[in-house]
Amino acid sequence: MKRKEFIELSAFGSLGLTVPLSSLLNSCNNKVTTEPHSPEFKKLTFDLLKDWCDGLIQTQVLDSKDPAIQGMFICPACNKVHGRMMDAVYPLLAMAKYTGDKKYLQSGIAVMEWAKNVTLPSGGWSNDLNPKSWNGITVFGAISLAEALHYHGDLLDDNRRKQWTDRLEKATDFVYKKFPSIDATNVNYGATTIYALNLIGKMLNKQEYITRSKELAHAIKPYFTNPNHFLYGEIKPSAHKLSAKKLPGIDLGYNVEESLNNIVLYAVHEDDQELLELLEKSLSTHLEFMLPDGGWDNGWGTRMFKWTYWGSRTCDGSQPALVLMADRNPALGTAAVKYTELLKRCTNNGLLHGGIHYVSHGIKPCIHHTFAHTKPLAHLLDNWDELPKIDTSIPLPRSIADGVKHYKEIDTSLFARGDWRGTVTAYDAIYKDGHYRQATGGAMSLLYHNKVGLLLAASMAEYKLVESLNQQPNPGEDFPFTSRVETIANGQLYSNIFDRSAIISSDDADGEIRIDAQCKLKDHNNISVEKTASEFDVLYKASKNEIRIIAKTNQKITIDTAFVLPIISPSNEVVTQVSNNQITVRKPEGLVTITSSVPLKIKKTSKKRMFNMVPGAEAIPIMAYFDVNSNELNISIQIS
Repeated sequence: MKRKEFIELSAFGSLGLTVPLSSLLNSCNNKVTTEPHSPEFKKLTFDLLKDWCDGLIQTQVLDSKDPAIQGMFICPACNKVHGRMMDAVYPLLAMAKYTGDKKYLQSGIAVMEWAKNVTLPSGGWSNDLNPKSWNGITVFGAISLAEALHYHGDLLDDNRRKQWTDRLEKATDFVYKKFPSIDATNVNYGATTIYALNLIGKMLNKQEYITRSKELAHAIKPYFTNPNHFLYGEIKPSAHKLSAKKLPGIDLGYNVEESLNNIVLYAVHEDDQELLELLEKSLSTHLEFMLPDGGWDNGWGTRMFKWTYWGSRTCDGSQPALVLMADRNPALGTAAVKYTELLKRCTNNGLLHGGIHYVSHGIKPCIHHTFAHTKPLAHLLDNWDELPKIDTSIPLPRSIADGVKHYKEIDTSLFARGDWRGTVTAYDAIYKDGHYRQATGGAMSLLYHNKVGLLLAASMAEYKLVESLNQQPNPGEDFPFTSRVETIANGQLYSNIFDRSAIISSDDADGEIRIDAQCKLKDHNNISVEKTASEFDVLYKASKNEIRIIAKTNQKITIDTAFVLPIISPSNEVVTQVSNNQITVRKPEGLVTITSSVPLKIKKTSKKRMFNMVPGAEAIPIMAYFDVNSNELNISIQIS
């Protein structure tokens, strides 16, 4: 499986624009419409890419004489300029080639010209208009510009093509100096540099780039964990930092949507069999975290502050890695289709929204999600005739899973019984110092049912703008979505979701999976609550027909303490308080019934639902308060 020679240019390249654009473009249409394999997936890919490109153009300034805004995409959600928007140059030129419509070429040229506003003297680009902002994102812009020139440079006149090629060389020189090693910063940058230097080195005939890419490819192999082959290194201040439990920094979102993608592109092109075997193992592990509807289970990841159900907000998307490795593991091909279908469901008015319930809650989409995720779709279409065939009859691992599996590198267990799929985590690695808390503390960070879909999905314990330029503010009250035990003492929240020392264990016997979490109620400074019960045991039981949660303590409860169960549900679903101890939620595919040994209350909200940017969903905030006379409560979740 070889990709096209990187230095080969289209026969149309020397013609520039002396031939009418429509004739030039239409001559290429057969290439993207006649291949026999995976026609449904190809149509899905093309239609979604076109929808996104049209959506981007709708936000673009194309009639201004002011170079500061001409060509810029105006973000509907953010009062800020996203400096990486020139990443869209590649998919826009690709769409110009596929459709013969001149507007896409004009848009791509305009946004590339706008990029002069974030150009640095060093040859890099800055992440926003502040020239002192993060410039490592140059590696992504360089790849996009390189692929635009490689696949569609024939759409440009000779002068512009030379200008862009010169600009590419300056950017790549910057990347070459910026990332001399894998651990120069987060692992995603070292991983991406591997592909960037290989791709551009071949285009520009720069042997030093190619040599460095091979050195980095060799150096990244020890970054895969044992025994499950996660890629680690998404943690500050060092990629090698370990948690108190001696666990490395791992983020599934960044891995599947960025790092593994770029390593796969390099390994396939170089036919690096050792690396391909390692990537197959790694992707197969990561695939075990994909839900049957294509969602990614990343509530436990170190960078989950940018998690949305479909992935990670500012990454590119996982399709190239999934598709290119589908000849080794066919389920990866199914994953690529399911994932792309989910992206389509989260798209409205031409823009990818950062979650499944943005529209129902009236949240505007950040444009970053769209221009980042266009690139892999263009890459697939440009290489369609060389891709493995996709067979969606091959099930996803989690669709057919049964039992419980613990992943020691992240101290997290996945369970499956009947139609239930869930995750319990005690992972304690934190991305950087401060209150940046993903799900932990023995919490059930995700619950999914094959019939009705997503029911629980974790959020940050406290919503923080860890990357203020790459996150949207949370609307309304900051209400954590992670299921939990909590109490409030002296105005301070204490919960097991702050407990980084929790211990989980599991067994599977007599048709029932049991996962036990021993945890403490702590605040965000990791200090246990005093003068009331602080030590709890939370037992999760999964049988074919029911999920049971049993929370108890041997200590005296003197302050109101609750088990909080935020059930994922859009605003249009009917919620009924059947009795003091029972609530139902009518979903399109079935009825969710929550029954408790103690009264259930729905926390009052200004809207019908609470909303959390992580994972971009609405939820019903159900509270079950402990009876101080029993120190134990039982909750049952059933589907009918």
